[in-house]
Amino acid sequence: MSFDPALLRASFAVVERRADQLVRFFYVHLFAHNPGLRRHFPADLTAQRDRLFRALAQVVLHLDQPARLTEYLRALGRDHRKYRAAAEHYPAVGASLIAALRHFSGRSWSQEVEKAWTEAYTVVSQAMIEAAEAAAAVPAWWEAEVTHRRRAAPDLVVLTLRPGLPYPYAAGQYLTLSSPRLPRLWRPYSIANAPRPDGSLELHVRRIPGGPLSTVLVNDVLPGERLLLGPPLGSTVLDPASDRPVLAVAGGTGWATVKALLEQLARGPARPATVFLAARDDEDQYDLAAVTDLVARHAWLEVVLAAPEEGAGPAEAAALLRTGLRQTPDWSGHDVYLSGPPGLAADLTPLLTALHAEPELIRHDPAPPAVRPDGHLSPAEWLLGR
Repeated sequence: MSFDPALLRASFAVVERRADQLVRFFYVHLFAHNPGLRRHFPADLTAQRDRLFRALAQVVLHLDQPARLTEYLRALGRDHRKYRAAAEHYPAVGASLIAALRHFSGRSWSQEVEKAWTEAYTVVSQAMIEAAEAAAAVPAWWEAEVTHRRRAAPDLVVLTLRPGLPYPYAAGQYLTLSSPRLPRLWRPYSIANAPRPDGSLELHVRRIPGGPLSTVLVNDVLPGERLLLGPPLGSTVLDPASDRPVLAVAGGTGWATVKALLEQLARGPARPATVFLAARDDEDQYDLAAVTDLVARHAWLEVVLAAPEEGAGPAEAAALLRTGLRQTPDWSGHDVYLSGPPGLAADLTPLLTALHAEPELIRHDPAPPAVRPDGHLSPAEWLLGR
């Protein structure tokens, strides 16, 4: 990569606190200059604006990790096929991105900065285009039938889906999902099982205040309906060459990822696994039957349930989890997997490294940001919250 990562990070730091305005400007500019592209996007752009900024932040954060960045961009390029993104669309997107960055950078913008961003976008777009073209023989999306739904909590359902075509993925990955009820609106959900002989998938869906898709999935979608699945994403998967013990930490529906990993672990040589399963309260431990079954069948598995007393808040739940992790003063030599609400990985990674867990053995995927009660989503809040 020929561009200067330090220069790009410094430029990004100038605009990050105005992220919400920046992405709004980007889409206004894009559609004003390319009105034909509007049909590729959902009517409500709130979630789409967030995805754009998350992608931009991921690129900036991993500029010094070319292999990881390339892996992320390739997955992004394959995933964008579901939006019918084509190679000829990328120049327009790049022009609007540069225009937005220039507009919000003020006097800090220079020819040198513009050159760096242009070179970076060229690398990004080329990696995505090449990945999309290489995946041309693979479906851009899969259609899946809802075969079963179970109300696991007042605001949470467990959905079982049966894709019409084989859906290749690894335990620990997630997918993006869309409903014909809300065309072109896609949201990420973890797959809660290792691959099964019948090809079925299990998703744990919590209703998010102001979240249109999660509300439809929890309140309205019934067996027999069909949903669309994007290609599998994520790198929170087992290392096939590892025989190290496993530490997994899950919060809320982050249990879905850990459940899939445990099912996959059970198919290989036994190695110790310790799981900390955190929740807001006892009622939020929504899948205890599956937890109990896994513990009963596998002597190598230990699960620690962490839920505060009734009436406690998220801070008490987080403190309880951190106290539990500190009971083991040395987590070195463990493969560590983190899955849960926004902030969990960022909060626990420093603690675990202080307890001697090796940073290169800690895996987690970018968590989606929280939605505010009014339903509006601020990418700036997400980035600063990290």
